[in-house]
Amino acid sequence: MPISNITEKLLAAKKAQGISFADLEKLLGRDEVWIAAVIYRQASASAEEAQKIVSALGLDGEMAQFLSEPTLKGSLDATVPVDPLIYRFYEIMQVYGMPLKAVIHEKFGDGIMSAIDFTLDVEKEADPKGDRVKIIMSGKFLEYKKW
Repeated sequence: MPISNITEKLLAAKKAQGISFADLEKLLGRDEVWIAAVIYRQASASAEEAQKIVSALGLDGEMAQFLSEPTLKGSLDATVPVDPLIYRFYEIMQVYGMPLKAVIHEKFGDGIMSAIDFTLDVEKEADPKGDRVKIIMSGKFLEYKKW
């Protein structure tokens, strides 16, 4: 996945400042995953939020305009991802995508889970066999319209 020049500058500044996404979450009052989506140009911040991000990262205020512009969402390459962590999500959908679809349809009817009216949280669960990654996705159910 090619990373935009904007994202490269933001990530470099984040690293240089020693700021985590959790630090930015405290500053903005927005979820760390959403903030990461803004930095990776998959979500748009308000002008005020964008200014807070670039100020925290020690960047010129002009950079904020890029963070509040509408983005080209879902702009990953169509090829299978090769990064091991991202590939696992692809693998999960290959294995569990149809079962998830079947269970959602059984519980809700014919429709989809919104990726617009949506939240995503990442939690760390301690486990004696090795820490676990807990991902919680919550999207509004949208029934297909009949006309």
